[in-house]
Amino acid sequence: MNNQYILTWQCPDSSGVLAKVTQALFEHGAFITETSQYSDPYTDTFFSRIAFDDRQLKVPMEEFTDALEALAKPLQLHYQLRNAAQLPKVVIAVSKDEHCLVSLLTKWRAGVLPIDIVAVVSNHQKCEAICQFHELPYHYLPIADDKVAQEQQLLAVFEQYQGDLLVLARYMQILSDQLCTRLAGKAINIHHSFLPGFKGARPYHQAHKRGVKIIGATAHYVTSDLDEGPIIVQEVKAIDHSYTIEQMVHTGHDIEAIALSRAVRLHAEQRICLNGDKTVILT
Repeated sequence: MNNQYILTWQCPDSSGVLAKVTQALFEHGAFITETSQYSDPYTDTFFSRIAFDDRQLKVPMEEFTDALEALAKPLQLHYQLRNAAQLPKVVIAVSKDEHCLVSLLTKWRAGVLPIDIVAVVSNHQKCEAICQFHELPYHYLPIADDKVAQEQQLLAVFEQYQGDLLVLARYMQILSDQLCTRLAGKAINIHHSFLPGFKGARPYHQAHKRGVKIIGATAHYVTSDLDEGPIIVQEVKAIDHSYTIEQMVHTGHDIEAIALSRAVRLHAEQRICLNGDKTVILT
């Protein structure tokens, strides 16, 4: 069978930049199966995602990557090249609410999410039985009085399993600036509101007080600015004046799970490019 590869890249925009990259792939025998691109007129940045296989590759993969590196320098190309079979290793962090965790585990087991979930960490024990059912390591890390030490344990677990992505699946703790910096671009959070509205705690209560007619959920990359990281996916649901806070919470559980699963899939498929405080989604 052919090996499948994904190349995601961005660089300063210039005439012919896409042609130069695709020509280099053609010359080395890369068989392109999918391509998408976007030119941002505001930042003069070009973004592209190219999927290809090695059915006609003329050189060893090591030589191919050397040629790509040589091309990257004059074009100021920032890129990620990965064999699609090498699934990103994911560590999930959760507190008491299990709906997002269950959704991720179910989709993972069904093969919908191209990831390898390697461990779950939690500051509570409520979700341990679910993880035991899925035969996943479960690390109970209570916060007690020393949040700094607990966070260091979380990072140690992430590094122990050589994690590529930390997913905060309703992990109701604020990460320190240091950990946010350490995991920049490698941590996705689900916030139970349509950001930038209703940041912080108890967003459904905030939304109910304002009488909103739409509730939402936002999956975004984690930064040191609370609930202000680059947005990946947003889901919404129309409601009306009759909804109680409890009904809003229960309805929100569904859209939170959908938004988070979509964001994880897009990240795993290398379809997300950071563009300052925003994201470019190459589908």
